[in-house]
Amino acid sequence: MEEKRIEMERLIEQLNAYAKAYYTYDAPLVSDQEYDALYDQLVALEKDLGMVLPYSPTQRVGDAVLSTLPKHEHLGRLWSLDKAQSLQELMAWHQRNLSFVEKVNGEGVEILPPIKYIVTRKFDGLTVNLTYDEEGILVTAATRGNGALGEEVTAQVKTITSVPLKINSTRPLEIHGEAMMTKEALMAYNKDAEVPLKNTRNGAAGALRNLNLQETRRRNLTAFFYDIGYIEGTPFKNYREMMAFIKDQGFLTDGYFKAAEDFATLEKWIKEIEEERQELNFDIDGVVVAIDDQRTRELLGYTIKFPRWAIAYKFEAEEAVTKLLAVEWNVGRSGRVNPTAILAPVDLSGVTVKRATLNNMDDIKRKGVYVGAEVLIRRSNDVIPEILGVVDEGGPEDGEEIMAPDTCPSCGAPLLEEGAHLFCENSLSCKPQMVKSIVHYAGRDAMNIEGLSEKTVEQLFEKLDLKEVSRLYTLTRDELMSLDKVKEKKADNLLRAIEASRKRPLHAFLYALGIPNVGISTSRDLEARFKTLEGVRKASLEELMAVPDVGEIVAKSIKTFFDAEEIVAEMDALLAHVEILYEEKEITESPFTDKTVVLTGTLEKFTRKDAEEKLLLWGAKVTSSVSKKTDFVVYGKEAGSKLTKAEALGVKTLTEEEFLTLVEEKT
Repeated sequence: MEEKRIEMERLIEQLNAYAKAYYTYDAPLVSDQEYDALYDQLVALEKDLGMVLPYSPTQRVGDAVLSTLPKHEHLGRLWSLDKAQSLQELMAWHQRNLSFVEKVNGEGVEILPPIKYIVTRKFDGLTVNLTYDEEGILVTAATRGNGALGEEVTAQVKTITSVPLKINSTRPLEIHGEAMMTKEALMAYNKDAEVPLKNTRNGAAGALRNLNLQETRRRNLTAFFYDIGYIEGTPFKNYREMMAFIKDQGFLTDGYFKAAEDFATLEKWIKEIEEERQELNFDIDGVVVAIDDQRTRELLGYTIKFPRWAIAYKFEAEEAVTKLLAVEWNVGRSGRVNPTAILAPVDLSGVTVKRATLNNMDDIKRKGVYVGAEVLIRRSNDVIPEILGVVDEGGPEDGEEIMAPDTCPSCGAPLLEEGAHLFCENSLSCKPQMVKSIVHYAGRDAMNIEGLSEKTVEQLFEKLDLKEVSRLYTLTRDELMSLDKVKEKKADNLLRAIEASRKRPLHAFLYALGIPNVGISTSRDLEARFKTLEGVRKASLEELMAVPDVGEIVAKSIKTFFDAEEIVAEMDALLAHVEILYEEKEITESPFTDKTVVLTGTLEKFTRKDAEEKLLLWGAKVTSSVSKKTDFVVYGKEAGSKLTKAEALGVKTLTEEEFLTLVEEKT
């Protein structure tokens, strides 16, 4: 029996070491098959001996249903953190720390080291407090609760495979971590979930407090550790020493742990974390800044609520809860009828939000939203907010069920259902479709008819019955002056702009047609490949797919567009008024030749259009969105999310001055 017990302990130690290497260091030492074989041996030994040690990996198997969550009293208090909502507030906190150290050192009783901060990410999960005894065995795991008393969730935490069940320390301790659900785990869970989870934080909180351990295990939680709240014996000298101990004991950390000895460096790390936020596989909502030196921490002490030696710098909220007041159905340029949520106004990411995206009826049903519901909304990268789901346990019976319309909300025509979407096929008499199509046709990158605003086009539709784009070229001065607020000067300017649009490059005409999935960049690529409109119209699917960045979906959109009889008829009517130009541009070799470039912000030396034309002559591909394929982002004043995304992706960024200097040096 003794030999079997020794063998059992050997297997436990071996399997725990393998698990540590795999889950904590992402460095597997054996294959899954070898691990499973050893695990099966351990299960057989435990059954034979009638004994299971508390740190055996078999204790991770969560298949029980618990009855309650017992209360747990923490050995050391779990403090909340004070919050800084701006860099000015953070600077004020920093100045207080400097003054405190200067005062202590001036008194001469003891000398504190210069202020050094440690900067870490602030995780958006649920705090867990793990207790290990003098043998290094995990005894309990608990939620934060009120800081002094939490709820025991030991069985739930044991389902987190990266949490060590035994460590190499003989000092009883409590360690703080954040239990989280990664974005990858959330997506995997929602694929098969009857009720999809709204976000990673709710997923983690629900998993830890779930009495059904199988459900907890299904959510595949992760936990990052960052603080020792209590430990017997000699305290750590500083935060760096504490983190080294945490890592040495095999606890998982997120790997971000940077020092700052001045405010400029502190600001640099905050900016770095905020820029990479969207690219992380887990959610964060800010930055934690803590003083490194333990003695300085002790002397600074605590307020009633917070430690004075640490603070959380909070990012602007990306999620908020508000009430869904109504759903509005709108018609787009393609005829698709989309639902838009009308919300009780709420502040989010620095703006007041009143509307949010609801993609279609499938989306509405999947998220369980209804009029009157309290909903969770998210806004990121300056896009229109999206409803993630409801936050209460109610249903349509507590409010009003959202019903899809049978007829077009604009023209009253019957709607056609195609997949998850609704379409109005009355493209000639449906005002929103026609107005949006004409405004798009007149756009700067299209036919460049300046002054043809949406309000003017609405009047053309209503008062002059303009329902074909080609009718623009037969408008008279008297007809234009019959419109509200159109005087002689505006009428003459519009006629001159319409006349100037009679000769346009092929790429501008292709873009003006509004071919689904074809933007200005793809229009230029089609022009470069086929040279003529007829070449594009007659191109096969395979020939279209040979064009850079044109995949099967875009190629099919082009083919379907040019195969439609009513489109061909209207295009022929346009060609009676419009001459399509094609000029073979001579490319000047430059640093931008064959590179993808995005322009953002306000340029001073030239207009965005001029900069774009120059780049095209230098052989660049100019696009509107930033991705990993982008080579350069050229930015001017008030550059926004595109610049932020470029920096996060490591894309080369150039100021307008750097852009001009590079061109002058290399061309």
